[in-house]
Amino acid sequence: MLTVDWYFDFISPFAYLQWVRLQNDYDDIALRPQPILFAGLLKHWGQLGPAEIAPKRIFTYRHVVWRARQAEIPFSMPSAHPFNPLRFLRLAVAADCRADAVDRIFRFIWAEGGALEDDAAFEALGHAVDVKKPLQAVAGTAVKNRLIANTEQAVRENIFGVPTLLVHGEPFWGEDATDLAMAVARNPDLLQEEAFQKASNLPVGIQRR
Repeated sequence: MLTVDWYFDFISPFAYLQWVRLQNDYDDIALRPQPILFAGLLKHWGQLGPAEIAPKRIFTYRHVVWRARQAEIPFSMPSAHPFNPLRFLRLAVAADCRADAVDRIFRFIWAEGGALEDDAAFEALGHAVDVKKPLQAVAGTAVKNRLIANTEQAVRENIFGVPTLLVHGEPFWGEDATDLAMAVARNPDLLQEEAFQKASNLPVGIQRR
């Protein structure tokens, strides 16, 4: 059994799709879910999120609907996006990032069309993942600090987006990189092949000013 760190934010629909794939198709991989704040990565790397670029936003939402349909994964866009994912991330931390808790939260957001801003719905979700007094739990200092620490660790690992699988110290970003990440997990020498080395060391030809 191979153990792999998986960095994610519930704000990403592609994280949900990858989560389902990893649970269903890779029974030889043990995941360590690491919730992080995507906005923290964007701030560190000086990037805009896909939802902050108007035409990219439309494309991204259409694309994820298509990817879910092709994979036959139950999927429903929330009532608004982006939304504030903080308390859902903290809820996962409060639930010790157990796989069943992460799965339940993902499905609430991306399969069931849950009411994301409703406190009563959040309380029910928290109880469903065995967190007592969910609204109080996600306001706790230890929970907040762990999420911050996870995000800082992601930056140290050169992670720039979500979802990302960290395999043998190498980040693999995006749901569409799942197969490559799993191939490297099983064969760490794969990236040492000539074609991958050439791609890794390609000189920069021109830079924007």
